[in-house]
Amino acid sequence: MAGMSIDVTRILTKGPGDVSGLLQMIGAGRIDPATILAVLGKTEGNGGVNDFTREYAVAALCDALSPHLGLPARKVEEKVAFVMSGGTEGVLSPHITVFARTPANGRGTDAAGKRLGVGMAQTRDFAPEELGRQAQIAETATAVHAAMADAGIDDPRDVHFVQIKCPLLTSERIEAAHARGNKTITTSAYGSMGYSRGASALGVAAALGEIAADVGEDQVLKNWDLFSSVASTSAGIELMHNVVIVMGNSPRSASAFVIGHAVMRDSIDSAAVIEAFRSVGLGVADGSDPGAPDRLVNVFAKAEASPDGCVRGFRHTMLDDSDVGSTRHARAAVGGLIGGLAGTGAVYVSGGAEHQGPPGGGPVAVIARV
Repeated sequence: MAGMSIDVTRILTKGPGDVSGLLQMIGAGRIDPATILAVLGKTEGNGGVNDFTREYAVAALCDALSPHLGLPARKVEEKVAFVMSGGTEGVLSPHITVFARTPANGRGTDAAGKRLGVGMAQTRDFAPEELGRQAQIAETATAVHAAMADAGIDDPRDVHFVQIKCPLLTSERIEAAHARGNKTITTSAYGSMGYSRGASALGVAAALGEIAADVGEDQVLKNWDLFSSVASTSAGIELMHNVVIVMGNSPRSASAFVIGHAVMRDSIDSAAVIEAFRSVGLGVADGSDPGAPDRLVNVFAKAEASPDGCVRGFRHTMLDDSDVGSTRHARAAVGGLIGGLAGTGAVYVSGGAEHQGPPGGGPVAVIARV
């Protein structure tokens, strides 16, 4: 594979349909739309089944990029991977992160070390009855390998974050499966989000050798000892396949950025967040590292309410709140923790961490300028 260079830009947004920042960057020549590989975003929706801010944001981005790419808006998603995560509770700030890739002469030198590589792949469309089951696990694992190759990454140890956008069930999709004589894994649209996220995460773990390659669907949402330390999966209504984005450090990259990660064991694990910062040579935003704000690009993390109802032996009530979903509580808690250490609320924190890190915890990755 030829050498590559990855550029990463974080852009704040005023709403899910706001593309003005991106267009300004394009107009100023700071982003070449032809080189955009992926866009990850946080939108101010509820993160649930009916969170249409995700679809709205993707539609707005496709419309904005369409004339620059010479493609109909509906075709833009075939060239660019879009992953929108709903929910900016607490101090989390809506934003998008744009990943652009250009060819580079040669590869990253041995002296420079490995630099940021990003690759993309997609699975085929799933039937509703396949979500949360073996097909989704296996197809995701295959796509992870393809995305690693696209990123120029050979060693699974160099993979530091795998972001996946996966489908969910709706009443219409459930009925369509039943009409064909097939049963879906659940009849709950909201519950299907967890199954889809969990099966996708196990696919990542199997692909990277974190668990047995032949893991079965009977383990999904049941065996919490099985998880990936780098998977981040987000379910949405806007697609029926998995979009897989692998981020890691590649010897073939000449990027000015690097990525590192750590694993939070629970939602208050500040030590893991600090470890992730240190893995890319950064201190936290406490004044000990004056250069951190200029070098930090973004932080990506998963968050969930610990399923046993406790955090380090102290009872939490996130799972018992009938007014606010537990994923919203978790995003706010972890977002506040990371935001305080990063010095900004414009960080990517996604809720629902089934099989993504240990129960109640999750991976946290940091991208920084070298």
